[in-house]
Amino acid sequence: MTRRTAGGDTFPTADSQRSNFALGLTGHPVRSTYRSSLGTRRALPAADALIIAPATYNSLNKIALGIADNYAMTTVAELIGRQVPTVVVPFVNAALAARAPFQRAVAGLRSERVRVYLGTDDGWEPHPPGSGNDRQRAFPWAAAFEAATRLAGKAPRP
Repeated sequence: MTRRTAGGDTFPTADSQRSNFALGLTGHPVRSTYRSSLGTRRALPAADALIIAPATYNSLNKIALGIADNYAMTTVAELIGRQVPTVVVPFVNAALAARAPFQRAVAGLRSERVRVYLGTDDGWEPHPPGSGNDRQRAFPWAAAFEAATRLAGKAPRP
């Protein structure tokens, strides 16, 4: 869906879908676009860790290939390049996970010291095709946070 304007097209963004409650938890402004002014400086503190979850088949492959085609992917690419502790938790079905591109992406990210939370040892496996809705309730949010906290060398807050 687009709306034609004098200077071109405008496109809706996910900004209208975000939760103001969740955004207020950090106490920091939320960025969803690149800084518009050359004179502006980073307004946020450096990240201690990064969690990408749930990571889709598409997102995981793009991250592994270094495709930075939007603000979020550029930020992820830079943080991994800065060696910020990163945890990725894929949410994919077994058919997609069986594909060679996905397996290469997981191996590539792990070679960059990205913690890909996936496999028997993690207790988080790809789900059978068509069962994603049932699997959502079991998503390992707490485990992802604990892994990121460990990687960042910080104790969880009470």
